[in-house]
Amino acid sequence: MSHALKQVFNKDKTFRPKRKFEPGTQRFELHKKAQASLNAGLDLKVAVQLPPGEEQNDWVAVHVVDFFNRINLIYGTISDYCTEHSCPVMSGGPKYEYRWQDEHKYRKPTALSAPQYMNLLMDWIEVQINNEDIFPTNVGTPFPKNFLPVVKKILSRLFRVFVHVYIHHFDRITQMGSEAHVNTCYKHFYYFVKEFNLIDTKELEPLVSAWVGSGTGGALRVCGQHRAGASQRALNLLRR
Repeated sequence: MSHALKQVFNKDKTFRPKRKFEPGTQRFELHKKAQASLNAGLDLKVAVQLPPGEEQNDWVAVHVVDFFNRINLIYGTISDYCTEHSCPVMSGGPKYEYRWQDEHKYRKPTALSAPQYMNLLMDWIEVQINNEDIFPTNVGTPFPKNFLPVVKKILSRLFRVFVHVYIHHFDRITQMGSEAHVNTCYKHFYYFVKEFNLIDTKELEPLVSAWVGSGTGGALRVCGQHRAGASQRALNLLRR
């Protein structure tokens, strides 16, 4: 493993404990299958597709947990630089502000600092993915009717972590030499949510500047931005 990836996967920097799949379970086997596809270097557009004979909800559940683990790790690497002082508002640049709402303390959308928002977000997702009524682990136990709505909410909120990291902390990612890894994680996430229509297109706008036409169809130009005052950085991730 390269030094950059060791930094990304430094256990001391993990923002939350990883959720693991129990060996011998159907989810564990699906998780291994998904990882094998990635390790084989398959086109990410192909790697996210539902394997023949598998149930879509199982495939989605495995990826939600995996994305939570990986985005949790990515945020952990920059969390020391995401403070009440540096990020007093949870945002994605001057145009996008994300407010927190839940069923307990924050019943109305509330403006919070980025670290406050991240803590509440990760706590909330942990509760969802550890709830057997929403993410059943036993083979044969049906998923609830509200499974996909919950998943869409989880993924939409996780996407906001990418937005904040890219626009406000990409300088740190670059300094660590972890740009390629974070970009790959983002591309994997993006292709997955598009494959199964799990995030509204409007939610994706902060990192999507324009469709770039080509002879064989469109390609997305994705933009990241350094801290305020720095020039905009074109990533063109999804064209690679």
